[in-house]
Amino acid sequence: MAVTIESLQAEMLGLSSADRARLLDRLIASLDQDADAEAAWDAEADRRDAELDSRAVKATPFSETITRLEARFPG
Repeated sequence: MAVTIESLQAEMLGLSSADRARLLDRLIASLDQDADAEAAWDAEADRRDAELDSRAVKATPFSETITRLEARFPG
């Protein structure tokens, strides 16, 4: 018997919020199949963190970043 998306969804929504969160983490991890891309993003995050730590770049406050993005991409 084939399981439909609808029946699977109904069953999953019956789980506790903690179990749904664990399932979501596992599903997302299953989509991250490109190890090279993940490694590249990790390296980029490390590089940017090092720039902030060394004060080679200045961080922009979150509120200012949001204001700029909203002005650039209205709606």
